Amino acid sequence: MSFKIQPAAPARPNRCQLFGPGSRPAIFEKMAASAADVINLDLEDAVAPADKPEARRNIIEAIGDVNWGDKTLSVRINGLDTPYWYRDVVDLLENCGERLDQIMIPKVGCAGDLYAVDALVTAIEAAKGRKKRIAFEVIIETAAGIAHVEEIAAASPRLEAMSLGAADFAASMGMATTGIGGTQEDYYMIREGQKYWSDPWHWAQTAIVAACRTHGILPVDGPFGDFSDDEGFRAQARRSAVLGMVGKWAIHPKQIALANEVFTPSDAAVTEAREILAAMEEAQARGEGAAVYKGRLVDIASVRQAEVIVRQAELIGL
Repeated sequence: MSFKIQPAAPARPNRCQLFGPGSRPAIFEKMAASAADVINLDLEDAVAPADKPEARRNIIEAIGDVNWGDKTLSVRINGLDTPYWYRDVVDLLENCGERLDQIMIPKVGCAGDLYAVDALVTAIEAAKGRKKRIAFEVIIETAAGIAHVEEIAAASPRLEAMSLGAADFAASMGMATTGIGGTQEDYYMIREGQKYWSDPWHWAQTAIVAACRTHGILPVDGPFGDFSDDEGFRAQARRSAVLGMVGKWAIHPKQIALANEVFTPSDAAVTEAREILAAMEEAQARGEGAAVYKGRLVDIASVRQAEVIVRQAELIGL
């Protein structure tokens, strides 16, 4: 272990992040009543330019009027390459109440992007006397973002989560695909005449997870575009969970249950994790550094793995 201990990520459920456009206030109550852990009210891609001022007003009103329960409430602002983002931040923080938890910043390409938003947010919080510090989530969806992912992860103490935005990422990288997440038809290998499909997002997800875990940030998988393909969503989510991501976006309400299913530890997994911890506790009481559990060796590394599962279960309330 390095002398510099990596910090723990924020202790909050983040299995599913449900998105809804700010231009459709009729769905806000349904979003609040959903089983998603995080609500992302959108001012960016899902809102036409002419509708952005009204969408801001809708969101500001809903932040105070809708009962969001104990969910993390987030608003995705517009990108820093647009003329909209500063007004998003100013109007939100000058007019909404303390219920807002987080701002999601899209297309972050370098640490300076976070610095710019942080400076504006800090000034408004001071001027308005806001008591709760707004958290940030960033979306890595450009070639620059993935190239600078670690410096972005270290750029602001407000940063709590980082997502991969597959569609814009693919466009920025010049990838020959129109798919959003999942395996891609032409990304395959051939062995003995048979096609085998691999995951084109794997390397980017791994880079994001490593940067996030180094700096105490929650790594989150982004959208899966084909909301008619439940098994494709499950497969993508399971790969993400194995890599260390804590949750996934839902761009359709039917994806909420799928994300929660994948990122909620099963009863069997939690039971096994607790049994491993108990076995190691007994071994250590005997002065031993390892134990045998169900015919396999477990040691301190096994304890760390088991603790991850137990912490997940405790956060969710299992």
